[in-house]
Amino acid sequence: MSQVDQAARRPTLKQVAARAGVAVSTASLVFSGRGPVSDEMAARVRIAAAELDYAGPDPIARSLRRGRAGVVGVIGEGTLMQALRDPYALGLLDGIMTGLDNTSTGLLLIAQSGSDPEAAIDQIAGTALDAVAFPLCGPRSNPVVEHLAGRGVPMVGTGAPEDDRVVQLTVDNRAAQAEVAAHVRDLGHTRVAHIAMPLNVAEYAVGTPRPFGPAEVTCSDFPDAQQRVRGFRDVFPDGPMITAPVSIEGGQAAARALLAADPRPTAIITQADTLAAGVIRAAEDLGLRVPDDLSVTGFDGVDLPWLPVTLTTIDQGGQAQGRRLAEMMLALARGEKLADEPAPYRLLIGNSTTAPR
Repeated sequence: MSQVDQAARRPTLKQVAARAGVAVSTASLVFSGRGPVSDEMAARVRIAAAELDYAGPDPIARSLRRGRAGVVGVIGEGTLMQALRDPYALGLLDGIMTGLDNTSTGLLLIAQSGSDPEAAIDQIAGTALDAVAFPLCGPRSNPVVEHLAGRGVPMVGTGAPEDDRVVQLTVDNRAAQAEVAAHVRDLGHTRVAHIAMPLNVAEYAVGTPRPFGPAEVTCSDFPDAQQRVRGFRDVFPDGPMITAPVSIEGGQAAARALLAADPRPTAIITQADTLAAGVIRAAEDLGLRVPDDLSVTGFDGVDLPWLPVTLTTIDQGGQAQGRRLAEMMLALARGEKLADEPAPYRLLIGNSTTAPR
């Protein structure tokens, strides 16, 4: 039998957990020996492992964890292809890689499925990691955290997962979005709509825009989207709101729905520059001029030189933020204690906004 065939037939931690009737994170803690798992539950996991002939995580990874692995991980929800198509995610990753230059530390990218987030535990269960970052707009809770904490792997995030064991480098999303909205209000706009990133995990699978109301914001799975909606509503409490996939196509479809209203909005505030680019494309399709007929704002501060206008947006400094995340991971890997810290941002006023006609 080839090595490929053997790997394909090797039982996984997920299969062990299913057979024992426990969560993957619980099974992981049993093998790490560092988690608060009852004797009865641990016995169930070990019996299931024996029945499946599961030997546990790679012993090489275990030995590496006694010292330094020379590898840090980056976990992002969705596919790697989605991340590589997102200019803000690319900027962050570039910053992280720049921050790791000349450190003899490698980088492992882990794509985490939104529909099956525990599958990522199998991906990293036998991999030695010195630290892990959650750099994108991820969900509020993540089963990988329990697994990594049980192994003693330090973690950093940018607001999510929300867990005391994850050190945060966080932009004040509510204040930043409110600053953009206040700029639009001060220009004289009163009919203003909002396009948000997805508010719950299920929306990633659906992938189509949909209107939503204030009640849904309180139970959002994604803190970044939740806080940006709140920032918008701090300035425009009654503006129509719609969620959309974070892509040009998502922004385009959402804008078409919003611009079909009578009277239509004179400004659309979005939660991502790619969404704003989709709004501009939809406006062009409808014969509307930006900003004369429609003001548009983004959020991220990425370079989109092909747009016909320069976006008014929040610049999060993606590359600088990525470099800081790398510094934090390296410090945590050395055993240093870090506290949560704010990430800087600034309002960039471009020519995509002007006073309403």
